[in-house]
Amino acid sequence: MFGIKSLFSKEDPVEKKIIELLNNYRSAIFPMGIQSEWIEQIKKENNEWQVHIDLPFAAKSQQSILKTYLQDSLNQEITVSINAQLAPHYKFKKIRHIILIASGKGGVGKSTTAVNLALALKSEGARVGVLDADIYGPSIPSLLGLVGEQPTAKDEKILNPMEKYGLKTMSIGYLVPAENATVWRGPMASQALSQLLNETDWGELDYLIVDMPPGTGDIQLTMTQKIPASGAVIVTTPQDLALADAQKGIAMFSQVNLPIIGLIENMSFFNCSHCGGKNHLFGKDGGNQLAARHGVPLLAEIPLDIQIREESEQGANLIDKELPISEHYVYSAQLISSMLYLQSHDSNGVEIIITDD
Repeated sequence: MFGIKSLFSKEDPVEKKIIELLNNYRSAIFPMGIQSEWIEQIKKENNEWQVHIDLPFAAKSQQSILKTYLQDSLNQEITVSINAQLAPHYKFKKIRHIILIASGKGGVGKSTTAVNLALALKSEGARVGVLDADIYGPSIPSLLGLVGEQPTAKDEKILNPMEKYGLKTMSIGYLVPAENATVWRGPMASQALSQLLNETDWGELDYLIVDMPPGTGDIQLTMTQKIPASGAVIVTTPQDLALADAQKGIAMFSQVNLPIIGLIENMSFFNCSHCGGKNHLFGKDGGNQLAARHGVPLLAEIPLDIQIREESEQGANLIDKELPISEHYVYSAQLISSMLYLQSHDSNGVEIIITDD
């Protein structure tokens, strides 16, 4: 999958032990360990072992965790470098995975979550695009600091995506002035969304993150029935009302046989700056209970944090600044990428390709 690997010296006991330790390593990101074919090279230079890994999903920052694990296990100086090398098989045009970010109701931080997940996947080594599917209330231009910007045309039918922070992005907000209301019936909005998706030159992408409108209407059905999405991530808050609406979103995706990748509970708690305690302002354990009820993972419990609001309002890149709050999005992105790989490959790492036959 990743080309010819370096020939490992089977005589070196440390090298053999490194391979064994990586094979046996287990975590939420690596539930089946690190396969030998992912190990690109192991070599020793200046009394330091260097391990190079090509991962078939986006989780570059796991290299520091693996470094600590190997050093503690072997009592040797070790560096680990990870390169994301996703498989070239595409499900839609030249897009590897389409991920729908959805919520049952508005105001739960879905768009902010979508953008930060996209930025996190990019930071982990993936090629990422963002499609703003909220025709009536597009938020992506504001969150990426692109309000007032307009895309250029590649030709008479195709638009070039806007680019920011290494993300390719398209939104009706780039085409309709922010002060103008988009007054369309459902079929018109669905057609507009289809055009944004199909008439944008996305190029090659590992992930297209789709910021869905809240609810379970025409646009949601269009995206789930006509587009080969890999799965959906449901964003909710701990409030009973938000959880009830999230339940409806899960039911809709289940009816159209779209996998639920997991749930993200936003505004999960507030960390008191004085005592350091967690204050559950909007309820407690609601997302965890909903995820358990449907047998899907709770990807993250993201706290209510002023840095999210401040950075989002400025259209800043929360992930590149490496703020503590960004760790929630990075870990969620790693989990999503790992899960999508495992869903589409058998236990031997062979890709499962489903055809229409």
